[in-house]
Amino acid sequence: WFVLLSASFTAALLYAIAVLIIACPCALGLATPTALMVGTGRGAKMGILIKNGEVLEASNDISLVAFDKTGTITVGKPAVTNIFGDDSVLEIAAALEQNSEHPLAVAILEKSDKSKIKLQKVKDFEAVEGKGIKANLGGDEIFIGNHKIIDGLNLPQEIEDEMLKLERQAKTVMVVGKNQKALGLIAVQDEPKKTSAAAIKQLKKLGYKTVMITGDNQHTAQAIADEIGIDEVVASVLPAEKADQINALKQSDKVAFVGDGINDAPALASADLGIAMGSGTDIAIESGGIVLMRNDLRDVVKALKLSQKTFKRIKLNLFWAFIYNTLGIPIAAGAFATWGVVLNPELAGLAMAFSSVSVVLSSLQLSRSKI
Repeated sequence: WFVLLSASFTAALLYAIAVLIIACPCALGLATPTALMVGTGRGAKMGILIKNGEVLEASNDISLVAFDKTGTITVGKPAVTNIFGDDSVLEIAAALEQNSEHPLAVAILEKSDKSKIKLQKVKDFEAVEGKGIKANLGGDEIFIGNHKIIDGLNLPQEIEDEMLKLERQAKTVMVVGKNQKALGLIAVQDEPKKTSAAAIKQLKKLGYKTVMITGDNQHTAQAIADEIGIDEVVASVLPAEKADQINALKQSDKVAFVGDGINDAPALASADLGIAMGSGTDIAIESGGIVLMRNDLRDVVKALKLSQKTFKRIKLNLFWAFIYNTLGIPIAAGAFATWGVVLNPELAGLAMAFSSVSVVLSSLQLSRSKI
């Protein structure tokens, strides 16, 4: 103004000082960290740990939520419900599972302990990935596993019919046999958590697609999915294939994956948003962008809502901070002085302080917003 419009040096200097004050980017600098701090703090009180800002952005675009089954949708404590066959079925199963820490093995060993069965030592133990286990007992080859371990064997019709019936009751059925012959079945059931159906219902109400990815066969998996209301089932998935299934889902949707086990870690890392159950393994927790400490599946809904609200609050803060600078700088520069609209340095300082305070107050609204 001093050069172009021959304004007094004093007036031009006041305009310059006002511009320097009003242009201070304090509000812009506070917009993101204050909202992030309040949002993550609110989450921590709810038992939801949000690890970083990238998680907030990812959650805003999620359209599909995929779940692991065991320990995520279900309680993770299976129990033997049915034994089809003679006493040797449980004896063989217990002998094979005695050195395993798999949840199904624990269920079988608990049942054998209650039945006072003496565990026999086996040799040449072999774990067949995605199928089951084999070993040698007294010169006989014994085995236990899912339907894949009996590929090529002709099951007696009564065993096949019983297997189908149990699978349709949402039970995991294992075939027990000796020397390439099926002797009987052991059925194990892992009940869905009481909160699973409610969580799925809430997700679907919010417009999310839901998918369950599991190593169980199609009949068992579909029975569980029907019980809690899941839209789609991907069954008979080997642990190493979960990440591939997530990548396939990502071709058409933005995917969040909820899991808890060691074999869920690659899938958690592959998903657009990984949500780990706090009761799960360390590697799963490390791989998740969000960790649910209360082991309640309804917290998946709360985590998504909180993340989205926090991200929207960040955008709102940035918008108002930008508007403040866009409007404030021309006024401080004297662009509207002709009409008597002037912002002296004192008022510019107050406006700058008000903009910063308003951003902080806006962020604090997150602590009271309904989740």
